[in-house]
Amino acid sequence: MDLEAAGGAMTAGVIAGAIEKPIGQAGQPRSVCADCGAEVTGRFCSNCGQPAHVHRTLLHLGEELLHGVMHFDGRLWRTLPLLIVNPGRLTREWVEGRRTRYVSPLAMFLFTLFVMFFALSFMPEREVPLASLPQQIEAQKEAVTAAEAAVAAARKEADLAQTASQPVDGSPPPVDSGARAGVAAGVLAAAEAGLINEKARLERLQKDAVEGRKDGLAPGSWQAQVADMAASAGEDGKTGGLTKTIAKKLKNPDLALYKLQQTIYKFAFLLVPLSIPFVALMFLWKRGFTLYDHGVFVLYSLTFMSLLLMAVVVVATTLKGAGGAVGVIAALIVPVHMFAQLKGAYSLSVFSTLWRTVVLLIFCEIAATLFIVSILYLGFGH
Repeated sequence: MDLEAAGGAMTAGVIAGAIEKPIGQAGQPRSVCADCGAEVTGRFCSNCGQPAHVHRTLLHLGEELLHGVMHFDGRLWRTLPLLIVNPGRLTREWVEGRRTRYVSPLAMFLFTLFVMFFALSFMPEREVPLASLPQQIEAQKEAVTAAEAAVAAARKEADLAQTASQPVDGSPPPVDSGARAGVAAGVLAAAEAGLINEKARLERLQKDAVEGRKDGLAPGSWQAQVADMAASAGEDGKTGGLTKTIAKKLKNPDLALYKLQQTIYKFAFLLVPLSIPFVALMFLWKRGFTLYDHGVFVLYSLTFMSLLLMAVVVVATTLKGAGGAVGVIAALIVPVHMFAQLKGAYSLSVFSTLWRTVVLLIFCEIAATLFIVSILYLGFGH
């Protein structure tokens, strides 16, 4: 279990719960508010809203923690059903000011995000299915044989092209003979480079099988494969910039994976500012909508997607063999939910909602790509 994720979930719950107004028993009323000094006639101050009774017991501190994590002042259970079955109505009601019944989109997003990481930290780690080292060596021998055949074919084509460009009877060569010879030479060079790489990988695997690895990684493991690919990329003189830096970090795959997980955990909120401009682009010519409205849409949408991802991972991990079916179902749910939220939140016609859903799916891929690049840079780029 990831203790940082657990702590983050509780912290997010407390923070998000603090955003909402307090409810429940506040204790016996006092005559003067301890916060603003105004006269108090009930259980809450009419001036600042603070409870009249200020609890100072350890038991109440635990109660506040549990309340912040689990209840969101009771509004979570009114927000979740709408978020799942009628997200458009939820978004529209919040934008139009009917907010007291629901959890705010920011609090909902933060809480769901951290709960997702908290829940995923309990998931058992699944071993990556890999062939054994002897099987990898045999497969690599076949790859070397295939590369040798490719070199032989490329060399034969290069010889034919060279012969065609220099006819023995003294006649003029074909017009495209020079281009053909150049292409054939390039293909041959690429094939020879590929053969060198395949042979080097075979030698490395055979050496690992006999001597083991100096870096302490298990020969043939996915960590060893990633480290080898990173080493090859780092040794390539053409590799530079961020790619070279990432390759250097990947030489320690376990540490790199941990840093990547922590970076995603810390900077997942970047999805919000990355997504809002794309949603706004779809409504540039429609008046009455502001960036705040689009922000509410994005926050509730990302909250649902986080819940969906969490459900998919839990089901796929718990039920063996169900991962493919669950993934297909989730892939169908995503556009349906987007369609429902767009139509309800912006009061669109079916056609307007349909084309915006298609465009939004494309924009989501762009935003996800930007997010991945940002995460790689933040996690590995410095």
